[in-house]
Amino acid sequence: MKQFLSFVRKEFYHVFRDKRTLLLLFGLPVVQILIFGYALNSDVKNIGITVLDNAHDVPSQQIMNRIGQSEYFIVREPAADYNDVQSIFKEGRVKCAVVFGPSFGEELYRSGKAQVQIITDASDPNNAKIAFGYLTALIGRYQQEMNVGSAMPYVISTETRMLYNEEQNGSLNFIPGVIALIFMIVCAALTSVSVVREKELGTMEVLLVSPFRPVMVLISKAVPYLLLSLINFVVILTMSYYLLDVVVRGSMLLLLSESILYIITCLSLGLLISNVTTSQQAAMLISMMAMMLPTVLLTGFMFPLENMPLPFQVISHALPSRYYYIIVKAVMLKGLGFGAVWKETLILAGMSVFLLTVALKRFKVRLA
Repeated sequence: MKQFLSFVRKEFYHVFRDKRTLLLLFGLPVVQILIFGYALNSDVKNIGITVLDNAHDVPSQQIMNRIGQSEYFIVREPAADYNDVQSIFKEGRVKCAVVFGPSFGEELYRSGKAQVQIITDASDPNNAKIAFGYLTALIGRYQQEMNVGSAMPYVISTETRMLYNEEQNGSLNFIPGVIALIFMIVCAALTSVSVVREKELGTMEVLLVSPFRPVMVLISKAVPYLLLSLINFVVILTMSYYLLDVVVRGSMLLLLSESILYIITCLSLGLLISNVTTSQQAAMLISMMAMMLPTVLLTGFMFPLENMPLPFQVISHALPSRYYYIIVKAVMLKGLGFGAVWKETLILAGMSVFLLTVALKRFKVRLA
């Protein structure tokens, strides 16, 4: 352990001597939190929706048919009851729901007024507002058609319920994605340079002939970035809470454990890139261009995956950030437990084992 700790200490010295590395470690997260939290927004289409029809009358069926024919919605299986609506939301299968009361049509024909409840997943407030706007416009057009030639004007009012984000805080959607992006940059990009730097400086020979197992040399290079990433994690949560009013609704221990798993996955990816490249420029280019851009574009926090062509949706399944983004949204914003994210956790664990195994096998103990 003394030898291992000495190598870890050496890596810390490397990090703190390089001002550019420190800027990436601690300056970039702060800037990204401020930019993504305050400045950016996005649109959405192909919104998953479910319908709870307690009325089973002509008006409710006609509105359901219009929703099904709309290009903005993809109708999932109908909900059996109100608890079923909650379960479908927790599983992430839909972004909104329409609930008709048992006497919807009767009230509409008798008094000329009826109410529809619209439930949206406001963990992404932009999507929630757009979905509500689409549904309100659709119901409004149906109401206008009913009033044509009618002696009594019909009024269908909508009651809105925003799940997971009643305040409609726009930062809630970006914070999980920013956390995934920061970890990918700090862990994969910076770790990918660590082994290559030793080769370029000519110090790899010294490390390989030292009385220390070469595999432990590789692992010791990842430990500082793991610890520094955890510090970044605390900084991000603190800034999110005090500056953007983002509260962790689920288990902090579960969120921390999942973050450590994702950090290990990113570190393993960085070590693999570092072992297959021969220069720091090549390692940085691969890690930044091949991993950072897909993380921004294909994770789902900036552009909805449902809107993308099928090949891009398939590619997104190979990104660890996609699964971590789902986990953080479920635990941090929706307050769900391990039962809701065990599949994504298992996938991340499998990626970590695979990437770390390949990285260790690709590590050359001889320079020739």
